[in-house]
Order: sequence, then structure tokens, then C-alpha cells
Amino acid sequence: MKILVVSGMEGVENCASALSKTLGLECEAAQGRRAAVAALKRGQYTAIVVDENIIDLDAAGSELIWELAGLAIPVQVNFALSGVERLAREVRMALNRRERERALAHQAAAAAIENELKSTVAGLLLHSQLAMQEREVSAPLAEKLRVVADLAGSLRQQLSSTAGQPHA
Repeated sequence: MKILVVSGMEGVENCASALSKTLGLECEAAQGRRAAVAALKRGQYTAIVVDENIIDLDAAGSELIWELAGLAIPVQVNFALSGVERLAREVRMALNRRERERALAHQAAAAAIENELKSTVAGLLLHSQLAMQEREVSAPLAEKLRVVADLAGSLRQQLSSTAGQPHA
């Protein structure tokens, strides 16, 4: 995980270094918008901490920073009012929030896939059973339909037995 700290203040490097020590994460400093844009073009970051003064003074420039941020978590802080401890808390909260959102999205996606699979398996099972009930079905075809129905039933059982288990 790498964090970009963007500020127009003198000493932003010291702030990034102190934040790095407090969080135990790699932090890179960018002195102003141009340096931030250059850093964002060079690499990816987990979070971008931007001094509110830059946002207030250069709205168009800050928009460019957010556009280049990609999936990085945006954190806006007034460096003049915040110490390193508060800044570290804000970044930790943002990282934790992102992780919770990622876990919830993963669970929702897994549940959607599971429901889709269950629906498809139920359809396979139903249609294979209906096809076996037709009078004009040859014995070899009926046997193949039975295999399909058995496989669909087995898959349905497997899906039902894993339904209550948490997704990894």
C-alpha cells in the first residue's frame, strides 16, 4: 500500500515521513498540484491525502488530481488544523471503510452468482425431468436425460449445502 500526500505547504515531506511512521505504510510527498499529477502518472496509490487549501485555491487542478487518482481513496484534510495523529486517523478510517465496502461488494457479487447458478440448475432439472416424461423419448435419450437430471440435482444439493457458509 502506498499513500500520496499532496500539499502546497513547506515541509510536506516531513508530514509524509511522520505519517509513514505512524501508519507503517509507504507515503510519498507531492509539493503542489504539478508534483501530484506527475506522481499519479508514474504510479498507483491506495490513498491520496490532499490538503484542502490546494482544493480551495486550484479547483481545476484538484479535479485533475481526482481524475488521475484511479481507485485510490481520496482523503481531504486541512493540514493547517490537523496534526499527524489526526491525519493518520482519517487515513485509517478511509482505508477501513474501503475494505468494508470491498468485502460487501464481494459478498453481493458471490450471492448474485450463487442465485444465478441456482436458477440455472433449477431450470436444467425441471426441463430434463419434463423431457423424460415425453412418450416419444428413446431409451438412450431417456438415459442421457436422467444423467443430466442427476447431475443438476447433485449440483443443486451442493449449492444448497454451501448457501449458509460465508464466502471467502
